[in-house]
Amino acid sequence: MSTTETRPWALYGFVGAGVVLILAAGGLVCQLAARQTPVGIAGTVLCWGAAAVLLRGFMTLQPNEAAVLTFLGKYSGTLTRDGFWFINPFALRTRVTRRLVTQEIGPLKVNDASGNPVEIGMVLTWRVEQAARAIFDVENYSRYVTAQGETALRSLASRYPYDEDEYAQSHAAQQAEQSPLPEGGILSLRDGGDRLTAILTADLRERMALAGLVVQDARLSHLAYAPEIAATMLRKQAASAVIAARRTITSGAVTIVEQALNELEDRLDGVLDAERKAAMVSNLLVVLVGDRDVTPVVNAGTLYS
Repeated sequence: MSTTETRPWALYGFVGAGVVLILAAGGLVCQLAARQTPVGIAGTVLCWGAAAVLLRGFMTLQPNEAAVLTFLGKYSGTLTRDGFWFINPFALRTRVTRRLVTQEIGPLKVNDASGNPVEIGMVLTWRVEQAARAIFDVENYSRYVTAQGETALRSLASRYPYDEDEYAQSHAAQQAEQSPLPEGGILSLRDGGDRLTAILTADLRERMALAGLVVQDARLSHLAYAPEIAATMLRKQAASAVIAARRTITSGAVTIVEQALNELEDRLDGVLDAERKAAMVSNLLVVLVGDRDVTPVVNAGTLYS
């Protein structure tokens, strides 16, 4: 059952201070006017006793601070306006800051959607929106934030792969059903960026609303393979990068060779036969694709001797 936040009974502090001064002055008058008489003593005790009790009702609130008040075990309201106030002196008050809190959660070790152990962490920015719910609806709202943040982070990591390439072929259909992805794309932890931030923030806002908390932002701050597989996965990534680079180099080399052959045929009017074309293609590809400097060889004879 959630607690609805209400405004308590409260007076400006200087009004309460005026009442206390009047009571103190009344006690002094009773003491001076009726010395050593039962009426004078009783009036003095009552006035000064009431003034002393009312002194407990003064409190100050700083900007972005709230005070949750309870009286005889019942919620009596939340004071949210900053300044000098006079409240029920018998009410218990719990101060709650409403300033933004930046909290780092993790790194946690979680298995991603591909089953690989990864370390993931985030930076969470939140604040208390409804102080009464934060105090009465959860046992400890700071620990609640930590627990829900870890839960949301583990849930996010288990739904998405670390890398798109290793997951695309075997799980593309399933991933598309579970996640709001654009057509033709698979969301990964490494390349998710703002989309992952939006998903994580929306999940946390839903969780934190139960405790009267508001999530301003949640962003991944740490992402890496777990130490036991980090070296292997780094070698795999390096190999993938080399393959992609070779593919680009080969594609460009083929285009260059094709253009060279076409220009030679146009200038030599078809003098090159198939074998000469094959030899030229082989030599050009060796020069263009190879990652080392080539050594030129001068053929003293002909191609057929």
